Amino acid sequence: MTSNLLNLQHSYNPYDLLRIYTYYRTLLGSVLLLMFQIEFAPKVLGNDNPDLFFYTSAAYTAINFVTLAVMWRLKYSPSQRKLFSSLLIDVIAISLLMHASGGALSGLGYLLLVAIAAGGIMLRERISFFLAAITTIVVIGEGAFRFLILVQDNKSLFASGTLSALAFLTAILFQYLTKKIRLSYAEAETQAAQAARLQKLAQIIVERMRTGILVLNENLEIELCNQAALKLLGSTQDTTANLRLDNFPELYKKHQSWQRNANDHSPYLKIDGDTITEAKANFAYLEPGTSADILIFLEDVRSLNQQAQQLKLASLGRLTASIAHEIRNPLGAISHASQLLGESDTLSASEQRLLDIINNHSKRVNQIIENILQLSRRRGAKPTQINLQQWVHTFVADYKSSKSNGSQFNILIKEKNIGDSHSDFDYDDTSMITSLCAKFDTSQLQQVLTNLFDNGIRYGIAQTGRADLRIEIGLDINQQQPYIRVIDFGAGISEENRKHLFEPFFTTENTGSGLGLYICKELCEANQAIISYKRTEQGESCFHLQLAHPDKNS
Repeated sequence: MTSNLLNLQHSYNPYDLLRIYTYYRTLLGSVLLLMFQIEFAPKVLGNDNPDLFFYTSAAYTAINFVTLAVMWRLKYSPSQRKLFSSLLIDVIAISLLMHASGGALSGLGYLLLVAIAAGGIMLRERISFFLAAITTIVVIGEGAFRFLILVQDNKSLFASGTLSALAFLTAILFQYLTKKIRLSYAEAETQAAQAARLQKLAQIIVERMRTGILVLNENLEIELCNQAALKLLGSTQDTTANLRLDNFPELYKKHQSWQRNANDHSPYLKIDGDTITEAKANFAYLEPGTSADILIFLEDVRSLNQQAQQLKLASLGRLTASIAHEIRNPLGAISHASQLLGESDTLSASEQRLLDIINNHSKRVNQIIENILQLSRRRGAKPTQINLQQWVHTFVADYKSSKSNGSQFNILIKEKNIGDSHSDFDYDDTSMITSLCAKFDTSQLQQVLTNLFDNGIRYGIAQTGRADLRIEIGLDINQQQPYIRVIDFGAGISEENRKHLFEPFFTTENTGSGLGLYICKELCEANQAIISYKRTEQGESCFHLQLAHPDKNS
């Protein structure tokens, strides 16, 4: 605090006060000169020496007018020497006017107190006391001159002593008050700087928070919104200008539901766009007891889903241990018995058909158990940063080579919004762009895409007779997150079945286990990614994987 005060004293600029004081001294000189000319108080003003009073008041007024004209045209920061010189002129001029009017008894000497007070405010302590000392010497000297030389009574000497004492008291008082004012000003400046720093820190923290924050006024206009909220809401704007809550229909519906009953609304919302965002919205009044401003917190639920998924896996692991023990042994006995029975030479066609049914369904039940065990025994996700272009091309090549009829596959890889490229090319194109990164456990991403590829090719063959797929990878401009789209040319999924698509054991095939897409969803959530199903603009069937940002911490 002491250093702040010293800095403030050194940087103190008394320009505004000096200008006001110059107006005062100009007016004072003008009034005294005018009163002398019209003989307003002839027994007081210049009664001892009229010529001295006239020339002093005229010169004093002229100097003040010139000073005022200079200050009017130029703004400068006067030094302590210039301030002292200006105030010394006042002391000399007023002392001469006092001497010409009969000394301290005339009352003009009390005008010196104004100059001393101005010095106490504008000058440093030592210089201010030096000015008061000079004034005291001049005033006492003038009184002594009248007492000793002019042989007047001691009334003039007593008045001079009183005026001198008042001069020093005025200097001390105004120095004390000025110190208090400067200290208060320094404290205010320090507090203002600290408040500005805290405000800047708070703004930076709010902007960098992963939790979205919105503040609404009573007209549902968005007054404050950080970048995390804009990203979660899929907004393309960088500011909150002209943004209203009803610009985001899903969030608006949640707000209206909360307004109707704060305890009876679902905080989870899903925002559809180029990508799908799953968020949790919490509402609160900014000031309890009022309904003017509303605070909204938006949280990305992927990390919450990941934790929930880990709990589900732990519970499922304990359950599947008993399932494997209780089901696989009798299932193995049934399968083995049917195989032995199938070796008989006396089976009729109908009996052979029944054995085939037993074998097929035994395999199906065994596959269900294998999928559940695979899900429960799966290790935790270990996401790593990968170059998405290179990895996808390598995966497609490996996938093709793993199929016995790989030459029949037609898989087109398409890249969008990566760098400056907007061109489409297939796997054999060597002009790949290597700037798109993502974060995912590579073995689990391979499992997800293998499942989606198998499904897409199977449904495509059933619909068109061709094993065609299109893979799109790119960067979502709004979310700044990479994505993968697997597009097939099958019949697609009906609106009725979409809401059950990622539920366990839901399938539209007679031979399916209904766990493939559920496993894909669990793997994506474990890597803080989102998988969704949608139709493209051309009506094609598309699975969209929105991957985590490569710099996102787990």
